[in-house]
Parts: sequence; structure tokens; C-alpha cells
Amino acid sequence: MSDVGVDESLLKSVAVQVATDAAELVREAWEGMAGGRAVAVGTKSGDTDVVTAVDHESEQLVRARLASLRPGEPVLGEEGGGAAGDGVTWVVDPIDGTVNFLYGLPWFAVSVAAQVGGVSVAGAVVEPASGRVWSAARGQGAFLDGRRLAVSAPSRLELTLVGTGFAYSPERRTRQSRFAAELLGRVRDIRRNGAASLDLCAVAAGWLDAYVEHGLNRWDWAAGALIAAEAGAEVFVPGTAPDLGADATYAAAPAIADPLRKALADCGATDV
Repeated sequence: MSDVGVDESLLKSVAVQVATDAAELVREAWEGMAGGRAVAVGTKSGDTDVVTAVDHESEQLVRARLASLRPGEPVLGEEGGGAAGDGVTWVVDPIDGTVNFLYGLPWFAVSVAAQVGGVSVAGAVVEPASGRVWSAARGQGAFLDGRRLAVSAPSRLELTLVGTGFAYSPERRTRQSRFAAELLGRVRDIRRNGAASLDLCAVAAGWLDAYVEHGLNRWDWAAGALIAAEAGAEVFVPGTAPDLGADATYAAAPAIADPLRKALADCGATDV
């Protein structure tokens, strides 16, 4: 049921428009880098946790567009921070997959979601390199370039393709690698693509059967988790699946969601 005063369809349209505008800025910068243009690069939590001038420019553009289209609604962004409000709050990742962006690997995206009470009600994930637009509104399905999405249906755990990711902290990466190694013997294979929003979209499209990662921030999953859920995935965001760890994000095709969840717990998910 819709919240009073919230039009999910309109919020989705705004998310798509704003994310598409920002993705065009990012695409132009990415193509410029391929042609030799220098881009300023800094770090955040450590030397491997990078941020570029383009991240900041993209978020500034998103904030400006939202201020025009949805005046007065707060924005929580990866680079500019912010806090949730009483009504609609916009959650923004200006470039999800910044390391991929820097290396020229075309698996990165702009993610924009509208949340109410901490729950995503509309969102878009737009890929600058390909122009693909992933979108969803609560209760209205998930779409890739207008095509309705549906999750996969693997017949058993051993045939499940699982996506994951790793933290920037060396200590936690070590724990995650042990967890992944234990899981690898129980599933078809594991993929680590480097952009959480797109991994969640990949579950929605059936390109992955499941995805699990620890330590994501709200902007990493806000749009992608909704897209996966609206495509039929069972989705748990940080704080909702204690058997997988306090900060686990989990999305899976229903056909294997329960056995995989048990396998993840058996592999030490709570210790990651």
C-alpha cells in the first residue's frame, strides 16, 4: 500500500531522469579519460578506497536536479552526506564502482533511490558505459530499458551462481575471502564484479541467482535492492537477517533462497 502523499510512479520517473542526467556526465568523463584526460583522484578510508572529482561532480548534479524537481526533500549521498527526513529522502551513489570506472572497466553505475521511513519505494540504476536503465517502483515491478524483469529459478544449490563483494579493510577482506572459499565448494561459482547496485540488478535479470555482501552502505543497495525485490527476489538489507550477519545484504531467487541462506550461515556469514 502506498504511503499517504507518495506517488511511487512519479518518484521513479524522477529517479530515472536524474540518474540518466548524471550518467551522461559520468560517461563523458569516462570517455575523456580513455582519451587521455586527467581526473583528480583522492582516497577515503584507505589507499584502495578511492574517490574522483567525477564522483563529486555527479553528486552535485544529482543534488541540483533534485532541488529543482523535488524542492525541500533531503538527500543522503555517498560523497556529500546528509540525513533522512520525515517524508521522502533521496539516497544517491554518484558512481557505484569507482575503481572499475578508473580502470576503464564498464561495470559502474549511478544509483538514485527514493526512500520513505528507510524503505525504498522507487529507484533507478543507470549504466553510463552502456546506457542501460534499470528501474522499479514499489508494487509495480522491475524493468531494464522498459522490459519487465524476473529472477531465475535454479533447480538446486549446486547450480547457483552467486555474486559477492569485498570490503576495503584488509582484516575484513581476509575474513570475507575465507567465507567465499568455503561457499565456493557448495555452489556453481562466485562472481565479484565490483558494483553492488549492478549485482543486485543482475539478480533481478537472472544474470546472477543470488548476491550476498557484508558492509554495504545505504546508497549501495537503496535502488538495487528494490529492483531485485520487484523482480521477485527474496531480499534482506542490513539489519534484517541476523543469521547472515548484522550488516549483510542478501538477494536470491526464491527457488534457492532458503538452502543458500542456510549454507551461507554454515560457511560463517555471521563471522564476516
